[in-house]
Amino acid sequence: MFNASDSRDLFSRFAGYTAASDLMKAGLYPYFLPLAGQEGATVRRSGRDLIMCGSNNYLGLTADPRVHAAARAALDRYGSSSTGSRFLNGNTDLHEELEAELADFLGKPAALVLSTGYQANLGALAGLLTPRDYAVVDRDAHASLVDGCRLSGAKVRRFAHNDAESLRRTLEQLPDDAARLVIVDGVYSMEGDICDLPAVTAVCAQYGARLLVDDAHGLGVLAGGRGTAAHFGLTDQVDLITVTFSKSLASLGGAVAGSEEAIHYLKHKARSLMFSASMTPASTAAALTALRILRAEPHLAHEVRAKADRVRRGLAEAGVGTGESSTPIIPVPVPDAVGTLAVWERLIRAGVYVNPVLPPAASPRLRTSYMATHTDDQLDRVVEVLAAEPELRLAADHVGTSVRVA
Repeated sequence: MFNASDSRDLFSRFAGYTAASDLMKAGLYPYFLPLAGQEGATVRRSGRDLIMCGSNNYLGLTADPRVHAAARAALDRYGSSSTGSRFLNGNTDLHEELEAELADFLGKPAALVLSTGYQANLGALAGLLTPRDYAVVDRDAHASLVDGCRLSGAKVRRFAHNDAESLRRTLEQLPDDAARLVIVDGVYSMEGDICDLPAVTAVCAQYGARLLVDDAHGLGVLAGGRGTAAHFGLTDQVDLITVTFSKSLASLGGAVAGSEEAIHYLKHKARSLMFSASMTPASTAAALTALRILRAEPHLAHEVRAKADRVRRGLAEAGVGTGESSTPIIPVPVPDAVGTLAVWERLIRAGVYVNPVLPPAASPRLRTSYMATHTDDQLDRVVEVLAAEPELRLAADHVGTSVRVA
């Protein structure tokens, strides 16, 4: 038997981890909050309705009755699970319909559906890259992209966030005969800024690098919902696009889109596809229906950006900073971690739900995000509540109050 002080015992480190319990004791623990009811523009917590400004439900489709009906019908027809990997018994015609329609929407010849967005990035990167290759990654890229690179064993090089000149210098230092993949987000999940894709694609072309864009937060938001590459008219210059269904498409799952050859290769090399159960039929049908709604109603993508612009303008007028955001993700900087949690707790009491972000995920901030289904009255109330916090105006003085409107 081990004893608590035995350094050989992995479990001995549990006693030294007190960060979460310290926050619980202080009444400032912000994680794993149980929420009741549908996660639309409002959500219920402890018997109170809160304006939800912490969700990635950009188009508000999680509450759409058409999405609900499709999920119920798939549950009745296919059952609750496919009980296996798509590679073997877990493939259905629903998965293949979703792949075909998603590829067409994104402007790519083919797509591959996986069970989560995280698995899509792991599958694409660990399936494609080898220890002989170089992965050149934006410093603010999503954790799943970093994890995929690590799993592949590729040599990882980081470049300054959204800085094409830093990317150029990084690529210049690589061996001429090395295969290299540049990896960026289309819309960055903590800053809400859009990748400078014109500059990135130009550098990739100059140095013979392939390019993967994770468009988890661009799908449904930019270019009538078709994402960042379409926003810049550069779809043909992006080799692989990964997306998730847990944001604009109101479901759970993810996909990789690219050439027929690339998708065929990943179907047989992506371990996160081959060794994991497939998306449930209900989740697949929900994502497929949400995609069809988006295709038929592209004005939803305009509406969500217009809603966010209303908040950005209001916060700027109040002297609250919003960084470089030009999307439905609006970060509000806070001077320190303790202040972030204190402000978050006061906002909850005022009826507004946002996400506190602490290092090392990013510098202290409140990550707010908006939906096409928010009402103007709700958004004005959010601005009012945020503007009433002196720490946020102080933070704005520190970082600047520039506002970018779509």
